Amino acid sequence: MKTGLGISAVAVAVSLGWASPALAGAKEDAAMREELAAMRAQMQALAARVDSLEGQLDSAKARADSAEARAAAALAQADAAKAAVPQVTVTAKPATEVTWDGAPKLATKDGFSFKPRGRMQLDLGGVDAPAGIAGQSSLGVASEFRRVYLGFDGTIPGGFGYRAEAELANGNVELTDVYLTWKASPKFTVTVGQHKPFQSMEDMTSDLFTSMIERATFNGAFGFERRVGLSGTYSNKALLVQAGVFTDNAADLSADSNNSYSFDSRVVFMPKLGKGQLHLGGSLHLRDFNDAQTSTRYRARPFVHTTDLRLVNTGNIAATGETGYGLEAAYINGRFHATAESSWITARRPGLADPTFNGGFAEVGYLLTDDTTAYKGGAYDRIRPKKALGKGGVGAIQLNLRYDWLDLNDAGIVGGRQQIAGLGLVWMPTDYVRFLASYGHIWLSDAALPAAGDRSYTADSLGLRAQFDF
Repeated sequence: MKTGLGISAVAVAVSLGWASPALAGAKEDAAMREELAAMRAQMQALAARVDSLEGQLDSAKARADSAEARAAAALAQADAAKAAVPQVTVTAKPATEVTWDGAPKLATKDGFSFKPRGRMQLDLGGVDAPAGIAGQSSLGVASEFRRVYLGFDGTIPGGFGYRAEAELANGNVELTDVYLTWKASPKFTVTVGQHKPFQSMEDMTSDLFTSMIERATFNGAFGFERRVGLSGTYSNKALLVQAGVFTDNAADLSADSNNSYSFDSRVVFMPKLGKGQLHLGGSLHLRDFNDAQTSTRYRARPFVHTTDLRLVNTGNIAATGETGYGLEAAYINGRFHATAESSWITARRPGLADPTFNGGFAEVGYLLTDDTTAYKGGAYDRIRPKKALGKGGVGAIQLNLRYDWLDLNDAGIVGGRQQIAGLGLVWMPTDYVRFLASYGHIWLSDAALPAAGDRSYTADSLGLRAQFDF
């Protein structure tokens, strides 16, 4: 009995041992099948997602191809429209440089420039003369704006330059310099428009730089003024040649009958002499009045412009033209300068004797300060104080002595003789400001205006000026 029970227990144990591995294997196979099924489901879902993405990609590519086609069409239309429009080349404008020389000057590297310019001269003057002169009240103390100029000048590419300026004093507007220049070469310049003919060193010197308030009396007496014309100037270091053909002043050209003309020329030899500058020159003036006038006159004020009274005056004399010539000499060395000029003018009177009138001056001057007299291109130029007022100095001070004469008597014409001993003082506190005082003692003989019946007498004049320019 005991033995049978043992065998049964062993049999049960053995059968259980063999059955456990089989059961475990069956469970593992079921788990793997479930895992494989899950993987297959994921792969199918992934494949479906890929298919969906590929569809979206194909759609996006189609839309991109369509947009590219539309862009190409629009570009083609733009090219066609551009081809139909004239092509305009736009270049960048050069930079403008601004400098200062009394006023702002604008300039570009390609040759354009522009600068405003102007001047103001306020004078106070009077003449002390014997009683009994007709119109003597006009000789009393008076003031005037001698000059008020406004204008501009500049350059244009191609060697061209220009200036336009007008006189505004006393309520009138009158053109002064209005011209165009062309620098044909470094030494030769052509000028067309209203400018000065070439008749005198002092006349060619700007009124901004004269040593006395008024120029020598022959300049005004012989009618030196700006005229409309065409001229050429040749200049090198030692030689200046100027020549031109001129009509009349712009203010007088409105009359159809005004067809007078003149030929004017000037030659200056200007070499260095030691440490100084020598100036030797001559000028020639040939004028035909043509239909403009049948007479002329020569007259001069008494060393100041504040009076319209002329104590020497030829009155109107019949003439068809005039011939003038002049000589000029100067020497400049540092503070010192000396100048002498003489001018002759002959009135051409067919069938009558031709009178020749003469005027001139001699002057010496000296700068009392340590400054230098300026000379440029055959004329005196701007003196620039080394120590301007407000910059450690008082500016430049110049003292000038002058003898001036004018003879309007010849060939039966008695216009009178006038001699002047002049003293001038010029104070230049800065480059662009001047104060001038000019005194003149005047001797008159055969005066056009007698003093109580006497045609030979003396007078005194005094003029003061305040001036600035830019």
